[in-house]
Amino acid sequence: MALRVTFVAAARSSPLLAERFDDDRPLDQAGWDEVQHIAPGLLPLAAADLRYCSPTPRSRATGDALGYAPLVQLALRDCDMGRWRGLTLGEAMAREPQAVDAWLADPRGTPHGGESLLTFISRVGGWLDTRPLEDGCRVVAVAEPSVIRAALVYALKAPPSTYWNIDVRPLSAITVAGLGGRWNLCLDGIPAQASRS
Repeated sequence: MALRVTFVAAARSSPLLAERFDDDRPLDQAGWDEVQHIAPGLLPLAAADLRYCSPTPRSRATGDALGYAPLVQLALRDCDMGRWRGLTLGEAMAREPQAVDAWLADPRGTPHGGESLLTFISRVGGWLDTRPLEDGCRVVAVAEPSVIRAALVYALKAPPSTYWNIDVRPLSAITVAGLGGRWNLCLDGIPAQASRS
C-alpha cells in the first residue's frame, strides 16, 4: 500500500521580497486572512491519519488554524543558514556577494557556516522515507516553502539545482505518494485555490 503525503505550505509572515532565511516570525495579518480565505479547500486534509508541521511559529499556527492539530517534526525545520539566519537574500548578497554566489552554485557549499543545500534535501528526504505506513496511509505536513521544495527535489530524484526552480506559494498543497525512496508526484486531490492578490 502506498503512503500519500500532502505538504501544505505555511501561510506567510511577510511579503515575498522580505522573506528571511530561517525565519521564525509568526503569521502577519495578511497570513491570517489568507488562512481564513483558503481554509475550506484545505480542511478535508484534517482527516489524514497523521498530521505534522515544521517547528516554525507560522507552520504551527497555519496547521492549528486549519484544524490539523499537527505534531511538530524537527526534521522538517528550515535549512540552517548559519550567520545568514534572519537576513533576506538581498541583505546576505550585500554583505557577502561572493559567498552567496558560491552557495547558489554549489549544493555542497556552506559559506554561511550552516547546512548545505544537499544536506538539507537529504534530511527532509530522510523524514519522508521514514514515515510509518502501519500508522496510516494518509499524511499531511504543514511546512515552510523551502522544506516543501527540498521534499520535492528528493522525491523526484531531481538534481539539487532544481531546488531553485520550484516556486511554492503560501497555502499551496502538493502530494507525493509511494514508499521509502520511491515517490511519485500527484497533482490530483486538492481543489483549485481561489486566486489571491
